[in-house]
Amino acid sequence: MFKHQRASKGAFVLAVAVAGSLAAGSVAAAGTTSTSAGHERLREVMTRLTTVDGGPGALVQVRDRRGSAVLTSGVADVKSQAPVRGDSTFRIGSMSKMFVATTVLQLVGEHRVSLDAPVERYLPGVIRGADNDGREISVRQLLQHTSGLPDYLKYIKPQDVIQDPLAHHDTRDMVKVALAHKRDFKPGDGWHYSNTNYLLAGMLIEKVTGHSYGQEIRHRIIKPLKLRETYVPGDSSVIPGPHPRGYARPGANAPLIDITAINPTVAGAAGGMISSATDLNHFMAALVRGKLLRPAQLREMMRTRSTDDGSNDGSSDGSSDGDGSSGRAYGLGLESNPLPCGGVYWGHSGDVLGYQSMGGVTTDGRQATVMVNLDPGGTDAQDDDVKAAVETALCEAES
Repeated sequence: MFKHQRASKGAFVLAVAVAGSLAAGSVAAAGTTSTSAGHERLREVMTRLTTVDGGPGALVQVRDRRGSAVLTSGVADVKSQAPVRGDSTFRIGSMSKMFVATTVLQLVGEHRVSLDAPVERYLPGVIRGADNDGREISVRQLLQHTSGLPDYLKYIKPQDVIQDPLAHHDTRDMVKVALAHKRDFKPGDGWHYSNTNYLLAGMLIEKVTGHSYGQEIRHRIIKPLKLRETYVPGDSSVIPGPHPRGYARPGANAPLIDITAINPTVAGAAGGMISSATDLNHFMAALVRGKLLRPAQLREMMRTRSTDDGSNDGSSDGSSDGDGSSGRAYGLGLESNPLPCGGVYWGHSGDVLGYQSMGGVTTDGRQATVMVNLDPGGTDAQDDDVKAAVETALCEAES
């Protein structure tokens, strides 16, 4: 949900300070625990997340040809000091976009949606306002964040969410908030992460199928893959199953605020889902291995463009042009990054109130998902170490 929005996260932290503390506590340092031996470098990163970086707790599950391992660090609850459970569920934020994009691409494979058709065909009259026009934006551009549409999260007052965390947020109203502002660029002329794109993708799914995006995700992905810990919660503020509390930090030395219970409609199709590391690893592995999409649609999903400078390299291997580039590239709801040990991995990250997560898989079968129960209020070092944990886990795994 809040992916790539460091400025927005900072604004949210300030707003939380104004709103006041809902539940506060202090974090006690805790050692890293594991279900298996090895993973020495990964243990160091996990410990850093809950000590140096200040997150209350952290979890990583890594899977390779030898099996799976779970490492946890810190606490799930700053009051009880209960440790993070390896079978935790948590809010996954923008990792939800992989599920939404997969559903749209399944509809493409069924010839019910055309990637290069204007969004206007499926949502007539919806994208209007300022200089935004659904007749000029394709479905592909929604999924790849090349539509130029402004991000609605820039204009929703975060203190309103904190003061009334259980309030329902209507998707159409949030889209209208975004469309009252001028586009970031002409469709196709740049790349900018906008959560508005995926609110519209969810609306498109409902228009084409007659069912909510959540119903379609359950029917097309959750049930076939037997994802027992994955949910599209709708208006429910409950996180099913064992889960860490979710926290925000309003300032560097401020007490934590418990924001576990929120109405996820504020994120909607852009980031409202709940899952576990086990389920996310299984889903991502099935996706890149072609178990959810036909070959043509998977190729389209994995056709990426660089996010560093907006240039379109059209590659499918995660590479990007230009000296000094990070190599990070975005496909259709799926992102690729280079691995420090060679090759690339595919996945997504997610930032939502109370939780930060990131997952990645390689085409040779290595899988890793990381979660920290702090967001917003995490440092840039936390962002870096969440990514480092995924990459370290994948590099230590065996293909």
